[in-house]
Amino acid sequence: MSFTGKYELQSQENFEPFMKALGLPDDQIQKGKDIKSISEIVQDGKKFKVTVTTGTKVLHNEFTIGEECEMEMLTGEKVKAVVQMEGNKLIASMKGLKSVTELNGDTIVNTLTLGDLTYKRISKRI
Repeated sequence: MSFTGKYELQSQENFEPFMKALGLPDDQIQKGKDIKSISEIVQDGKKFKVTVTTGTKVLHNEFTIGEECEMEMLTGEKVKAVVQMEGNKLIASMKGLKSVTELNGDTIVNTLTLGDLTYKRISKRI
């Protein structure tokens, strides 16, 4: 099953409290909460390129499954991470944040966990 494709954000849960916990300023949170972001994923074997465009903000990460890489977080900070693949899930931990991206057909569910706070994004292939 390939993750390659473009996905549009359909819904999200817990956006504001999660972004506050990450330390994003309120004006950025207010601007970002209603924007439908587009995620583009290119998978080539174990190599991935992920580009998430939210309004004018573009987040770009490249990684290879099982190898340490530098990832840009939502705050713009760059951190070291290792992404693992378990079946149809991509799992990464970076600086106390756990990210699980699960592909089910044409739907991607991305769940981010920080302590006891969870932020969920559901995107559909376009």
